[in-house]
Amino acid sequence: MAANIVIGTQWGDEGKGKAIDLLASRADVVIRAQGGNNAGHTVVADGETYKLHLIPSGILHKDTLCLIGAGVVIDPKDLIGEIEALSERGLSFEHLRIDPRAHITMPWHIALDGLSEKFRGNKDIGTTHRGIGPAYMDKYERSGIRFYDLTHPEIFREKAKTAGELKNAIITKVFGGEALDLDAIIEEYTEYGRKLAPYIGDVSVLTYEAVKAKKDILFEGAQATLLDIDFGTYPYVTSSHPLSAGVCIGSGVGPMVIDNIYGVAKAYTTRVGKGPFPTELEDETGDYIRNKGGEFGTITGRPRRTGWFDSVIVRHAVRVNGLSVLMINKLDTLAGLDKLKVCTAYKKPDGTVIKDFPPVLEELEGCEPVYEEFEGFTEDISSCRRFEELPEVCRKYISRLEELCECKVGMIGVGPGREQIIERS
Repeated sequence: MAANIVIGTQWGDEGKGKAIDLLASRADVVIRAQGGNNAGHTVVADGETYKLHLIPSGILHKDTLCLIGAGVVIDPKDLIGEIEALSERGLSFEHLRIDPRAHITMPWHIALDGLSEKFRGNKDIGTTHRGIGPAYMDKYERSGIRFYDLTHPEIFREKAKTAGELKNAIITKVFGGEALDLDAIIEEYTEYGRKLAPYIGDVSVLTYEAVKAKKDILFEGAQATLLDIDFGTYPYVTSSHPLSAGVCIGSGVGPMVIDNIYGVAKAYTTRVGKGPFPTELEDETGDYIRNKGGEFGTITGRPRRTGWFDSVIVRHAVRVNGLSVLMINKLDTLAGLDKLKVCTAYKKPDGTVIKDFPPVLEELEGCEPVYEEFEGFTEDISSCRRFEELPEVCRKYISRLEELCECKVGMIGVGPGREQIIERS
């Protein structure tokens, strides 16, 4: 029995889906514990590409119990669409369960997300406009609608009417927007609740029972460390805790059940949206990495910003997550570059060199990367299955990342397929 967590160590999009799919194939239970449909995993399995938003990756394995925990915010329209699309491809949802405590993303959350971003002007956060932040705001204001409410029509009608009237007042009187048709929303979402009611289940209990039964459990992370509401690049962050500790809160189990924490990083760095990015490449090299690596958002299709590997960031992730092992993904993308660079520290405007990630945005914005340079490589490494098969320059690169990040690299991604992972003992 093992209970494993997979966490993103950068700004997301590190290829967690591939690591998750590999570990999910060995798991009895796969749990999504936080975030919403602003996150996504792209998984390539048996030549088929699956883009998963809310559904846990274990859905690709027919006997795996797939759980959506209380820490997730659910857009029921999007979830039903995902279920229907994947069902048409032959996947079964017999073993999907959703915690009754999970909060629901409503149309007014989506409307307020867009209006507040517009109000901020050029100081906008760069959200996906999917209502995630406003849904979490209502959760912590204790006025949110939960999955249990959605699946009980009378309770839902009363809560939706009360919440909707207040949100309409904010939409119209604060932002000057157009009021939403609450009766139409209640009718539409009541039907969503009817469709989703068969999936309700206490994820905390189901997870604890799996632990007691010594099942193999995988907690799949959404977003990543630098998007954490506390330990990320605030305010350019998500509205939940993508850290390993957030998994325990969002699924309803204690940290003592966790055995291993896997951190996933690309062999370079990317981010979507606004905010500081010390190693960003706004040149031909950045374009090369973006195009060769297919660096466009799973959800939005937005081009990702690209840059060199930043060991300051990943070492920060090792510390705040308590990582057991690293996976370095997309090493193959770097083939064809004459030189590779790795950021080893930051230089502040006063000339001070620091090796720890700054706690606030104001300090980070003034930092310049201190680089260490490596020889590039041209070989096609996509067929390598053992570390010893990699070119010497790749092995040196990985070994140096281990030293800088202070964590063992146990897996290396050399292509998009689930079989294109080098596993080290």
